[in-house]
Amino acid sequence: MHLKDCLDMYLVQTHNCVWIVFVLSVLEKSESGRERQRSQEKFPHWLDVCIMARKLCIFSVGLVLLCKMWLNMLSQNGYTVSACLGLNLQIEEAYVQCNEDNLERDVQTEEVETLEKWTQHPGEGALVSGGKESNAALTPKIDSQRLANFLRSAGQVIAVLLEEDQVATQPRWKLRSRQTSLSISDSCFQLNTNQPFLHDRKISCLYVSQVQRQALLSVHGLPEKADVALLKRKSIICVWNVWQPSSPQKVLICDSEVLCCCFSPSRTTLVFAGTIDGSLLVWDLREDSRIHPHVTFGETDWTFRVPTFSTDGVLNSVNHTSPIVAVEPVSTSLCTDQKYGLSSLSYQEGLIPGGKVKLVHSSTMELNSSLFPKDVRLRTPQTLTIKFLSSDPNHFIVGTNIGLIGHGTRHDLKVLPKLFRPQESGIRSIRVNAIDFFPFGKSLFLVGCSDGSIRLHQMTSEYPLMQWNDSTNGQPIIALQWALTRPAVFFVLDALSNIYIWDLLENDLLPVAKQTIPSEKVVTMALLGEPEKTNGLLGVVLAKDSGQIDVQCVKKKWALPQPEESEKLNLILLQSF
Repeated sequence: MHLKDCLDMYLVQTHNCVWIVFVLSVLEKSESGRERQRSQEKFPHWLDVCIMARKLCIFSVGLVLLCKMWLNMLSQNGYTVSACLGLNLQIEEAYVQCNEDNLERDVQTEEVETLEKWTQHPGEGALVSGGKESNAALTPKIDSQRLANFLRSAGQVIAVLLEEDQVATQPRWKLRSRQTSLSISDSCFQLNTNQPFLHDRKISCLYVSQVQRQALLSVHGLPEKADVALLKRKSIICVWNVWQPSSPQKVLICDSEVLCCCFSPSRTTLVFAGTIDGSLLVWDLREDSRIHPHVTFGETDWTFRVPTFSTDGVLNSVNHTSPIVAVEPVSTSLCTDQKYGLSSLSYQEGLIPGGKVKLVHSSTMELNSSLFPKDVRLRTPQTLTIKFLSSDPNHFIVGTNIGLIGHGTRHDLKVLPKLFRPQESGIRSIRVNAIDFFPFGKSLFLVGCSDGSIRLHQMTSEYPLMQWNDSTNGQPIIALQWALTRPAVFFVLDALSNIYIWDLLENDLLPVAKQTIPSEKVVTMALLGEPEKTNGLLGVVLAKDSGQIDVQCVKKKWALPQPEESEKLNLILLQSF
């Protein structure tokens, strides 16, 4: 049996009268005539009422109420009203509203779906909101590292194109490569050091990133005079992209003279520097420029970034009191610049407000007692430079002022040999000015000394595989470095601004080329290139005494890798051993 409650409105028309009848009915489908007869027996008066209404054609409110009461009673017995009415009237159904007798609250608006979410303001990371549902279902999966690399590369390309367009419209300063008189290069260009804040500042150091080979650091010393009070007694470090030479990308300042600097081992967003008063400094280049001072020169607004962290502000016994002569990045799985995180609610010694990177002292090693035997310690050797073996950063070597190279490990393990000596016996007052490890996997390194000698060592032998004593006519070696694109080629700079190119496949006794810089003194040198590419792009960055920086593009015969070059070099080294 099926029941349905209805409140029906009918228009009843008889003769000239129209009546409105509201009937609350219970409609049912029943095949049983017996139930119909039982209901008629129970409610005989209802039939009389219907007959009377039929005759008189009068439907009053009382009748409607009576119908409603009777229908409620019928609903308990399941009787159909429509069969009982039987009126021969012209009845037209106007509308139907159902379920009026439902005692629950009637809601006419649709139910709105809601989700619980949380949010964080200000946001301190990539995730600033979330909820119970999985973000993976709402947001597409994105490789953020790959996207960041693409955006960085695309941004650099666009910046270079815009700069070339600027040169075409404003040719007051030549940014493009131009012909040069140097015999070792095909072309060259200059970095625009003609900035108001770089005038009268000498360059003391250059450093090329190991991760992004186009990123370069240049250290500019204290000025004789400064027009801006902010820059008085301040050293400056410029962060360059060599493919955008019109201006430095970032300008860093500090209160002391900087002696050395480097990038982070895994990215170019962190810069480290050591000063003459023993301070160790860190700049986080991702910081908002608004927290740093600004100075306007002409129509250009420059941001001068102060150190994010300085050991000057840390008062403990491990601070350096002597000049820091070398800083080197160490790339290991346990030491990465990704492991940092500071609470913004607590004060950190040495950290600027808003800074998120600090240095934590981990260990100290006394080099004289751990590296040198007693007879060498009697000469009180002075350590001048340090380098870490790229294939095993646990091993390091240090250059001294007595011609010896010390060999040690960061975990104080026993190593052999402990010293690397020149071919000549005895201890002499010779400064080791430059050291560079072989960038193509083998445990080899070059040494350049103040007497003009050059030595090629391997990590397993105390004495050098090769040594050249007279290549610079006794002039001190200022800098030397392996070519980044050819295993058998390296470059040397001496104190008279002469550049020497060595190609061991062509000649293992003398340099194959010598270039004198005629105009002015070259104070330091660095090499840049992309060894993973085969385009043979190799550049020599020269810092001059006037503060000018030139980039010489080396000729292809010294830049392009030769067939089986590594095997031929191995054969030469075996013959010399």
